[in-house]
Amino acid sequence: MAVPTEKTLRQRTTVTFAQSTTTFSSSDATDATDINDIEEDEKTKEPVTSVFTVAEQRQSLAVLAVLTVLAFISRFYKIDDPDEVVFDEVHFGKFASYYLRRSYYFDVHPPLAKLMLAAMGYFAGYDGHYLFDTIGENYITNNAPYIALRSLPAFLGALTVPIVYMTMREAGFPIVTCALAGFFIAFDNMFVTQTRLILLDSMLVFFMVCSIYSYVRFYKTRNNPFSTRWWTWLFATGVSIALTTSVKMVGLFTVATIGVAVIWDLWVLLDVRRGLTMQEFMNHFWARALALILVPFIIYLFWFWVHFAILTRSGPGDDFMSSEFQETLKGNSMADGLYIKYGDNITIRHRDTSVYLHSHPHHYPRTYDDGRVSSAGQQVTGYTHSDDNNIWQVASSDPNDPKIGEQVMDKDVIRLLHIATSSWLLAHDVASPTMSTNEEITTYSTEEDGSRINETTFQIVLESGGDKLRTIASSFKLLHMDTKIAIWTHSQKLPAWGFEQQEINGNKNLVQKSNLWWSDSVEGKDPSEIEEEESNKPVKQRSFILKFLELQGKMFSQNAGLTGKHPYQSQPIEWPFLAKGISFWTQNETRKQIYLIGNPIGMWIAAGSLAVIVGVVGADVLSRRRGFYPMNQDAQKRFYYATGFFFVGWALHYFPFFLMGRALFLHHYMPALVFSYMILAAVHAFIFVEGVDGPISDPGPGMRPRPLRRAVVPAMAYGTAAVLMVVHLASFLYFAPLSYGTSAIDVQGLANRKFLSQWEFHFAK
Repeated sequence: MAVPTEKTLRQRTTVTFAQSTTTFSSSDATDATDINDIEEDEKTKEPVTSVFTVAEQRQSLAVLAVLTVLAFISRFYKIDDPDEVVFDEVHFGKFASYYLRRSYYFDVHPPLAKLMLAAMGYFAGYDGHYLFDTIGENYITNNAPYIALRSLPAFLGALTVPIVYMTMREAGFPIVTCALAGFFIAFDNMFVTQTRLILLDSMLVFFMVCSIYSYVRFYKTRNNPFSTRWWTWLFATGVSIALTTSVKMVGLFTVATIGVAVIWDLWVLLDVRRGLTMQEFMNHFWARALALILVPFIIYLFWFWVHFAILTRSGPGDDFMSSEFQETLKGNSMADGLYIKYGDNITIRHRDTSVYLHSHPHHYPRTYDDGRVSSAGQQVTGYTHSDDNNIWQVASSDPNDPKIGEQVMDKDVIRLLHIATSSWLLAHDVASPTMSTNEEITTYSTEEDGSRINETTFQIVLESGGDKLRTIASSFKLLHMDTKIAIWTHSQKLPAWGFEQQEINGNKNLVQKSNLWWSDSVEGKDPSEIEEEESNKPVKQRSFILKFLELQGKMFSQNAGLTGKHPYQSQPIEWPFLAKGISFWTQNETRKQIYLIGNPIGMWIAAGSLAVIVGVVGADVLSRRRGFYPMNQDAQKRFYYATGFFFVGWALHYFPFFLMGRALFLHHYMPALVFSYMILAAVHAFIFVEGVDGPISDPGPGMRPRPLRRAVVPAMAYGTAAVLMVVHLASFLYFAPLSYGTSAIDVQGLANRKFLSQWEFHFAK
């Protein structure tokens, strides 16, 4: 028996002829993605302007309007409650206040979303007087316009829903499919909680979906390259990805998603059978490079220019930046600093805990309470008060070259002499008093034979303040040359034998930000001794590019250094299954709480739809390998090009988190969750909708006629979509008290809602 061909197995469709078009979502079986369809141009009939009838378009607008209203209701419902600082509002509300004060601050995220919040505060008449210091502080008491500030994220969060709907519609899906995707996002508990507070994720997700929508619209104009509509949507895509990245650096995942689609598009255009000359192909390439690389980069730079133009005064972010940067800020105290020279007697303080590096003529006990043995050397501790035992002399590592009077530079190797006891700071491979994994820090008398000089040498590594060691301005690490540890301290106090002073030890984690120290004084000198040209420094000018590059480096390094443990952090593998939430806010008097959690039913169904995608693709590939074609060509292309694109978006917004070493949280899954809900709806259409609508792309000039195809949406599709929506809505309402924090739940109610043991609700007992 002859093996059936793909053509004989295609679904029969009632057709009429319309002008050939191409769509991003499926290419609608056109010549854009199927090289075998490329034929010579033919005369066409009058082009079909839309595959959808006027009645369908009106119905779609009505559904879109209803979804938009529902989204606004879910975001703005009791937005004034709670009237207290919630979770990371403590950070982003504070940053908005700093803009209005024009005080320089530092954050690991780009500035756009915080500038938007500050602008909202400005238009509300806010002057930045309140600094959002503590979670639970009352907004009304502090006269802060929190409703206005929350309204911006809520507004953009609500608009995300109609944009997702329109994206699905432009990609060729029927109304019921688009409504399903929009509905699931409108009533997801995590989206509602995260987008009605003074946080950044609402802006991030909004600009991300704008990017996807714009690219879909651009791709649909591909039959009319370099037309006004083609350029409009290409630049709209570039602007959108620029705004996404200007909110958070994870916006680069959106750039990657668009980049994959563009590379595929260019690869198709490069085929010789497309009929493009190399010059025509390069025109396509350079147009995309202009709109999707150069323009976004300029826009990204622009927001940092605004950032620097506003923040002209000294503020809490000064210490993160170099002395050259700080000298561009009004009111900065850099002029009061002194350059430290070899032979100077200085005091050294820990950047995080402010204790002095201290030693005294008392020794570690020979044996600790846990049985471990020490060196019984002289104690080196962290002391909170000014004292003569805090003074250390900076000496050269080479006794034959003392370098007296020379300035101490970045990467210099030095020794530190404790003046009061005439002994050298020393680190060695002996466990510290409280941490067996860290090294003991002690001293070595100058009266000894000098055989241990290698254990007393440390490298100065400057993290800020330029390339010369300076009081006040310079943050530095002391890295032990022999055992490769950093001098470090933490808040734990030593027992009575250590006078309950803070432990100093050797940290093997050299990149940890708590390794930083600074010098607050040079003994016997006063800032007035600085030469005239060094004193009373006026505000200096520095090029924007240098400031931009320095800030980018600080942002990346600080973000990578966020490795500290947090009780509500989670791993990416847990996110699709909603294994762990985040406690945002509690109020003991009323037993109210806000607990960030997604819609469990919706998220679990979405996770299942991801598995369906993998299964369908695997089955289709294997079947086609054996000469059997289970899907008609139109449905197959819609599945691969539209649903496949959404799957790529989900993967690129999810899997990179597995490579990150920093602390991660459930809300990092929000961009990927948007794609997973779009995939859920697309899978529903694949299962229950017969055929596809097409062509849906803009018609091109002089192309051959193409068949007009209409999808058949049976009652089963509407029924199953309705069931999914009802179940999703019921789940949303069940967990809504935890999402809004507007009402308390009794102990039994919390126990009933604890679907997973990892969910750590407050007041559950």
